Order: sequence, then structure tokens, then C-alpha cells
Amino acid sequence: MMSQSINTDENKLESSENPNMDNSINEEKPTAEEPTAEEPTAEEPTAEELKSEEIIHEAQSLSEIKDEKTVSLDDFDWSEYADSGQHYSESEYKKLESMYNETLSVLDESTIIEGKIVAQTDRDFIIDIGAKSEGVISINEFRYNPDYKLGDTVEVIIDKKENKTGQLVLSHKKARALQAWDRVQVAHAEQSVVAGYIKCRTKGGMIVDVFGLESFLPGSQIDVKPIRDYDVYVGKNMEFKVVKINHEFKNIVVSHKALIEEDIEQQKKDIISKLDKGQILEGIVKNITSYGVFVDLGGVDGLIHITDLSWSRIQHPNEVVELDQQIKVVTLDFDENKTRIQLGLKQLTEHPWESLDAKLKVGDKVTANVVVLADYGAFVEIMPGVEALIHVSEMSWSTHLRSAQDFLKLGQEVEAQVLTLDREERKMSLGIKQLYPDPWVKIAEKYPIESKHKGLVKNFTNFGIFIELEEGVDGLIHISDLSWTQKIKHPADFTKIGDKLDVIVLELDDENRRLSLGHKQLQDNPWDVYETIFTEDSLHEGEVVSVFDKGATVIFKKEGLEGYIPKRYCIKSDKTKLEVGEISEFKVLEFSKDNRRIIVCLKDNIIDFEYEDQQNKKQQEITKNKVMKDVQSKISKSTLGDLDVLSDLKNKIDDQ
Repeated sequence: MMSQSINTDENKLESSENPNMDNSINEEKPTAEEPTAEEPTAEEPTAEELKSEEIIHEAQSLSEIKDEKTVSLDDFDWSEYADSGQHYSESEYKKLESMYNETLSVLDESTIIEGKIVAQTDRDFIIDIGAKSEGVISINEFRYNPDYKLGDTVEVIIDKKENKTGQLVLSHKKARALQAWDRVQVAHAEQSVVAGYIKCRTKGGMIVDVFGLESFLPGSQIDVKPIRDYDVYVGKNMEFKVVKINHEFKNIVVSHKALIEEDIEQQKKDIISKLDKGQILEGIVKNITSYGVFVDLGGVDGLIHITDLSWSRIQHPNEVVELDQQIKVVTLDFDENKTRIQLGLKQLTEHPWESLDAKLKVGDKVTANVVVLADYGAFVEIMPGVEALIHVSEMSWSTHLRSAQDFLKLGQEVEAQVLTLDREERKMSLGIKQLYPDPWVKIAEKYPIESKHKGLVKNFTNFGIFIELEEGVDGLIHISDLSWTQKIKHPADFTKIGDKLDVIVLELDDENRRLSLGHKQLQDNPWDVYETIFTEDSLHEGEVVSVFDKGATVIFKKEGLEGYIPKRYCIKSDKTKLEVGEISEFKVLEFSKDNRRIIVCLKDNIIDFEYEDQQNKKQQEITKNKVMKDVQSKISKSTLGDLDVLSDLKNKIDDQ
């Protein structure tokens, strides 16, 4: 390139010597004593003079270059050219080169080096590592610690010596990762505190950046109190302890709770050492459950059972306290190690029984609200914290006990009479029926024997129906007193609850408050009439309504009466069995008024059965005679030693 430049300058020189160009260069320069007519009189040189001087200077330089020997590109001394004429010996040159190299870092991609933040853009940090050029690192790599600023020293590693734009690319994340695992193991062994950046939320906890490594923070290890919103911790820098390391999978578990527990451990010891029954403490509501409230006493948790929150009955603890509420509590009890502490809140106020009207006595009338319902009774609240029991037997004069839900509802306001009152035991029982007259006082006058009434079906049993004649007066209809003709297996087959039924009073026991009622007695006994109709051997038309293993049932629709067919009479003359729905004439074999039973058979199969009976008797007689002949024959031939044979023959006869 240098030779080309020299040749170009020679061409310029030759062109300047061309006579076609301006001849002013070859003209003699006028002296000062002899100014020309064209020279201006001013002291400053004109533009033409300046131009002429530049051309002359250029020509002189080019003439000097022309005189020099042209050198090749390989032999050209670049250092001499770059130094504008300055010449260095070989030793001086090496010395300068060594000094320059000492000011630069060795770019080793596997080595962690320290760099200084010298500039910042919207996306990157500019890092000086002492190399020929600065490197760049994305600001995203510093999210775990946003406090980094200009002038801070950071650990980096060379990611790329040169990117597409020739820029040195560095990485702070990779540098941290190279030494992070060792640092984590040291922190775990020494139980030292590490700083971490909470990156995001995951199932069961959070993902935390510790030394550039992702670690898991369980939800239970964030704080000593339950966390309701995990998202508020995302993006925060916190201190942790490494509690678990899986070397095989390189998994790390950290805890922030462990640091908090260490801080409050001493406070906990102080509180426990001073703990005593009846002591009043201050705490913060930590957790609310259906059975009680957990209170943080400054590192020690205590439980307030739901029954110790309020003197009055409550459905849930949140009716009394709220989360994070600061409350005063009293120590009720604790175990020997003082790890389980029972607290109370209602004990800080006076017991409501103390404010109960001193004039209240047995027999007085009170108004109360139903707060609890049970099968055996109801608990009612006379005033907040003062409850009484109304037993189900005290709700009605009826001797037939029912559930309390049949009389009362939750929240209902009722009037009752004080039956018992124990101020020392703080117990009270009430009654409702006492406010109304006892219907059994004049029961004989109101419900005499054989009197007819209409009652309400209230309940079923296997043996009968309970009928309510009026509030507090119940009677029983035995299942046998429901119908003259129907065979009722269960009262539900005859009527249903809520129906009204006509009844007649059969028996009355006012001492035991019992009424025996009947329903069929309202009609004449039809069996008196049936006795004259269903005489023995009489024929009646009936329909088979059921067939079972032991026989069949036939109904005589005209009379509305059922009859029974024994199994042996269920086979017709054509050797086929009776089927449901068959209509035929049936013969009465037996009629029992007392047992209300009629036994019948088909009209056309009674003769067949008599013939079979005769044939069976004849066959039995023939068999018996044959056996006797065999016995006599053997006796004549037998000796006394064969008497056992006689015994066998006798058994045969008996079997026949």
C-alpha cells in the first residue's frame, strides 16, 4: 500500500510540472523591495499567495519522496510509519509490548474474575474487567440484588469473547453458579445465614434464588404463623437458612422460619419460665379453627377452646375474635413441659350467673330462646351465658315421648316455667307443659269407656298405632283391633301418619295415663254372620290371590273374607297346581270363629284325595302282612343266637 501511495504522489508531481497547468509556480518570486503592480498593498497574504505556498510545500515533499528508494510491502517498517518518524530498538519495542500486556487481563472462559460496573444502559451493565474492551451483562442477572450500582465490584465469567458486533459478553449468573453449590454446602454445614431472592410461587411453597441456584421454600417455612397470601412475597429479598440438601439431585430446601424461631427462642424460654395458672397475658390471634383459637404469646402458642371464648353459646370462634387481633387472655392450665397451654377469654369477665336475678325462684315464668335441639330436649338461653334445659317429657302432657324437634325450632322464643334452680352448680331446668292444665285430671269424664271419638294418627309401632285425641292425650290401637276380617302385618298397610281415624275407648288407666282404643269395634263382628254362611262342606265361589310354599289364599269377594287352602289341596284333578287369579268353587273344610280362620279346598279334588287315602291304606296293609310272613319264616329257622334278626324285622314293621 505504501508503494502505491508513493507512485500516486509522483504522478501528482508530474502533473504539477505540466506546462498546461498554472505557470505561477515556475515564475520568479518577487522581492519585497520590488513589489509588482498586481501585489496588494495590505500586509496580510492574499488567497492566491496561500494557495501558491501550499502547492510549493506539497511539491517539495513529493520531490523528497521521489528521491527515496521505493520499498516493497513485506519490507515496510510499520512501526516507523506509525510513530511518525520515531524509531525504537528491538529491546525497547519488547519492553513496551510487555508493559502493555501487563495492563490487560487474561481472557480465560473457565475462570471467575472480578469486574467493576462502569456504566449502565436500559438493559445492560457495562463491566470493566481490565481487558482491551469492556463487557456487557444483562440487568436481569442482577434481579436477586437490585442494590447493585455504578462502581460496585461483581464476579463475572466470560460468556463470549466476541459477539456479532464484536462486543465482549460476560455472565454474572454463570459465575455465581460455578461457586454456588460449594457455598451452599458450606452454609448448610455451618448453619450460616444466606440471602435469597424469591422468584415465583410454586405448588406448596416458593422458588428462591440462592447464590444463583434455585431452591425450594416450603409454605410452612416462610413464617411461624400461617401464610394466607403467598404472592406478597414474590420479588422480595429475604434471609434464609439451608435446612436440607439432596446431593444426588442437587436439590436445596431453605427456611426463613428457622431464623425467626431462633430469634424468638429466648423470648419463648422467658415466657415459659414465668408461666403460671391465672396469669393474664397479651397475645395475637394466630389461627382460628372450628374448635378454638390459637394465640401467639410471643413465640409460644396457646389454645382458647370455643367453650372458653364466651359465656354465651356460639357457633364459631370468628363470632368473638378476628385474625391478627391483639387480645388479653388468662392462663387456665398447661402440661408439665409447658408446651401445651390452655387459655381462656371469657374468664376475664364476670360469670353471667352472678348477674342473674336474685329473686328468680322455682315456679316463676321465664322467656328464653332455643339455642340447641336434641332428641332428649332443648337448651334455651334465658340471658347471655345462662342456659336451661327443657326435657322432651316436659314439653307435652302426652306420655308418648317424641323428639324435641316436634315441638320447638332453633331460634324460637318460648315461655316456660322454672322447675329446678341450683345457683351453686349453675343448673336450671324448665317446663312448657306446666303452663297448661293437665288434660288427664278429668280424663274419665271426657273419654269414658265405649265413647267414640276421632283422632289423629301420630306414630306407628309393630304392634299398633298411636292416636292423638288432643294435645297431651294419646291412645293405642292394637293391630288386632284394626279390622275384623283383614290380616294386617303392619299398621302402615292399614293407614298412614296424619290420617284421621274413628276410634272407640276400650280401656282407661288414668294412673298410668294409658288409653286403649279400638277401630274394628265400631262395627258388628261379621264372624257371627259368617258362622251361619260358611258351614262345613258348603260351596262358595272365590279367587286365588296368592300361592306360597305352605298353600294358597283365596278371597270370597261377596263377603270380603279370606280362606286358606293347605298345600295338599293346591293340586287340581288334572295334576296341575293352582295359580293366582283362578276363580273356582271352594268347599269349606273347617270354620273357626275364635281364630277367624276358614280352611277350604277345590270342589273337584276332594274325592280324589279320599281315593288316594284309601289306596294308601290298602298298600300299607299289604306291606305289613308281607313283612309279618317274613318274620315268622325266619323265626322258625332261627336259633336264640339269631334274635338280633328279630330286632331288625321289628324295626322294619315299625317303619311301615
